[in-house]
Amino acid sequence: MHDTTALLIELGAIILALGLLGRLAGKFGFSPIPLYLLAGLAFGHGGILPLQASEEFVATGAEIGVILLLLLLGLEYSASELVTNLKTQYPSGAVDFVLNATPGAMTALLLGWGPVAAVALAGVTWISSSGVIAKVLGDLRRLGNRETPVVLSVLVLEDLSMALYLPVLTALLAGVSLAGGAVTLLIALGTVGAVLYVALRHGRLVSRAVSSDNAEMLLLVVFGLALLVSGVAQHLQVSAAVGAFLVGIALSGEVAEGAGSLLTPLRDLFAAVFFVFFGLHTDPADIPPVLAPALALAAVTTLTKVATGYWAARRAGISVKGRWRTGGTLVARGEFSIVIAGLAVGVEPGIGPLATAYVLILLVLGPLAARWTEPLARRLTTRSRTGNSADTTVSAELGEVVRANG
Repeated sequence: MHDTTALLIELGAIILALGLLGRLAGKFGFSPIPLYLLAGLAFGHGGILPLQASEEFVATGAEIGVILLLLLLGLEYSASELVTNLKTQYPSGAVDFVLNATPGAMTALLLGWGPVAAVALAGVTWISSSGVIAKVLGDLRRLGNRETPVVLSVLVLEDLSMALYLPVLTALLAGVSLAGGAVTLLIALGTVGAVLYVALRHGRLVSRAVSSDNAEMLLLVVFGLALLVSGVAQHLQVSAAVGAFLVGIALSGEVAEGAGSLLTPLRDLFAAVFFVFFGLHTDPADIPPVLAPALALAAVTTLTKVATGYWAARRAGISVKGRWRTGGTLVARGEFSIVIAGLAVGVEPGIGPLATAYVLILLVLGPLAARWTEPLARRLTTRSRTGNSADTTVSAELGEVVRANG
């Protein structure tokens, strides 16, 4: 069969299957992300019917999916809101790092993988998935919730931290000298600073430059700008997701609204491809040997992420319900964890399967945690209060009996 024909057939089958899975998820009222992942596992390496012709396209589509998810997330907020939230939430970033990087580092050391692998696995367990969380917030219609800026602040702090972490990790893995690592780090910091400066100081000029009454022109300019900035950022050792998010922050007013409505269908398509991509590149046979440590690590870091979100939301004066929603929303890990594991495989081969199993577990659990953490906490709290009230009533009645017989 001709390569182009095979590509069209495979892509058509993938997109049709995603549409049917999305409808199934909507019928039962839950996020389609876990179904997308399972579909990827079924048709990836070692799956039921491996796909070959569309593999490269799906990989590129996954990158575009992350860029679009973060671009539209950035369009929801202004530069001033971003700076205010970052100033108030930086202690939450420190707590996030300590609580969630420590389990990964300790696991690597306990497995005897050495300090460099410990730094890598710490990053795998530390960073939440901005792409997954952006999708979940949209699916659950929480973009306007009071706790959502807190979630975004933690995510942005993590993504900006990647501008420091990834160059350092790369230098450690390559055995680069201290001077070489410092140069890479300075380039990354300079890139983030430059883009952030343009977003803050010249956002109106950028919005005016890309503004257009023609929907087609607006779509092409905004989408092209996001891809360009993301590509340059990634080339300079900065996350493409950070670049896309800052482009969204730089656009405001009618331009942001118009671009958001035009790009939403495109985002939904490529976001679905992004989630399938994880499954396609995972051999199901690699998961069982590392399932036990991956499950244990996932359980621990689920609790630490919930604790991080609860603490951050409490600092921001969010209600108890919003605190639990914040914690549950931050559970998912994803794109950065896979990137970090891919970099570290050369140092410790075992980190690849473990990280993949860990990420898949939390990619499935993440949307569920975002939806059910707050209702579950409320039910447990209510049950606890009921039990305490019953104990108090019984104690009072016993006291009255004692006094009557005394």
